[in-house]
Parts: sequence; C-alpha cells; structure tokens
Amino acid sequence: MVMPIYDDAPLRYLRWPIVNWTLIALNVVIFLLVQSEMLGDPLTVVRGFAIIPRVLFGEAELADWIVGPPPALTLVTALFFHSSLMHLGSNMLFLYVFGDNVEDAMGSFHYLLFYLSCGVCSGVFYIYATPHSITPLIGASGAISGVCAAFLLLHPRATVAGIFPPLSLALAPIWLGAWLSGTRLKSILGLRAPLFSFVASGWLFVGVWILMQLINAFIGEGGAIAWMAHVGGIAAGLVLTPLFKRRRHRLFDRGGSLASAPRPQDAGEDAP
Repeated sequence: MVMPIYDDAPLRYLRWPIVNWTLIALNVVIFLLVQSEMLGDPLTVVRGFAIIPRVLFGEAELADWIVGPPPALTLVTALFFHSSLMHLGSNMLFLYVFGDNVEDAMGSFHYLLFYLSCGVCSGVFYIYATPHSITPLIGASGAISGVCAAFLLLHPRATVAGIFPPLSLALAPIWLGAWLSGTRLKSILGLRAPLFSFVASGWLFVGVWILMQLINAFIGEGGAIAWMAHVGGIAAGLVLTPLFKRRRHRLFDRGGSLASAPRPQDAGEDAP
C-alpha cells in the first residue's frame, strides 16, 4: 500500500490541531495498554470492544468472561483498538498527514464529531454488508477513510509526498551502500532518497487510494482488511464534509491565497 509522509496544505485557522493529536495519542496509549496485558489477554480484551455483526444483530452473544460495552457502543469503541503495530502505525500515519488539515477546515469540535460520525457510519456499512460475520472488526480505518475523503474535497490541489514501503525497503541497501562509500545518492528511478518518496497532487494521491479501496471491496478481496468498512467511511466523508466544514472554507481549494487567510491566532471557530 502507498503511504503518505507529508503534505504542503497550510493550516489557515488553527495554531495547533489538538483533537487530531489527541486522537493519535489515545490510539497509541490504548494499543500499548492492551499489548502490555495489564487488562488481561489482548485477544479477549479486543473482542469485547470490537464490532461483531452477529452480536450487534442479536444472533450471537459474547462469552460471560469477555468484558465490553453494550453492542451498539462498539461502533465507537472499535475505532480505538488495533491488532498490530503495523495496523496502528499505518492508520496513525494517514491520520497525522491528513487529519490536521481537515480539523483546521472544520474547527476542532466539528472535526471530532465528523471523525466519530465517519467511524460509526463505516461500522454500520460493514455490519449490513456482512450481517452474519462473527469476525471482530477493530481499527480507525473507517474514520480515517472519511478523513481522506474530506481532504480530497478540501485540498485536492495540495502536494502530497508518499512512499511505497516494499520498494523503499528494496532500495534502502543501495542507498546505504552508496552512503557508506561516500557517494551522495539523491534519487533512484526518480524517487527521492533515503525514503525514496514521490510527490503527487492531493486529488491524485487520495483519489487513487480511494479507487483502490473500492476495487478491493467490490471484487471481494478477502484477508484481514475490512474493505467495506473503508467504503462506508469514504461515503460518509464525502457526504458530511460540506456540512461540517467552516462556512468560509470553500471546497476544492477555492479559498483564496494564503496571504488573505486569517492568521491562526486570530481565527475563531465557525459553524459548519
């Protein structure tokens, strides 16, 4: 999968994207807490807070020793649990790169509501797509899919730098050998060393990413990734972004030059 590493869309209204940072921190803390086994067996703990379609539809019940919230609340709690360090890391990287700009365009409180709404919608979409599944669904991917869709609507002309991890790992020994020999290797195959990153417009990077989610979902690609939850998050993001954004922040990067934008320390929260 292609991963973003940064974008050049400026923050126009907020000095600090506090909600986005808090969401990232909360996900990391919960992951570390669960993996430390302080709360018990990680798989058992996660199962109690995960979305399980058959449980939500009343067709099955969790074992008595599994502790968790009422089934309906798992549509929210599942967003804060992750199955592995790679699962957590990839989700948080997407949230770090794109979430700050979406929070800036919406305001912190509205961004939090937007994020949770996209996450819940992705869960609902998933359970209706797989109503008889007993496989637990966890992760922030659905909410983050909504954030990516929002970024596409808000900043399609921004520049996004990304990497393709397998290719980066394959080229790393070449760069390391050149560096050890004293050779300055700036790029390989047009990709910038040492991460071998590339740049693309926001509409191309996020648009292709969304297209891949749709293809994987509708060709029935299985595995550990709940593609239909991604589709639900994307749909929610596209629908909700115009409702949650600040009134004066236009869609499709039509907000005027940065020089004419209000400084972060002077800007207040707008109603959507």
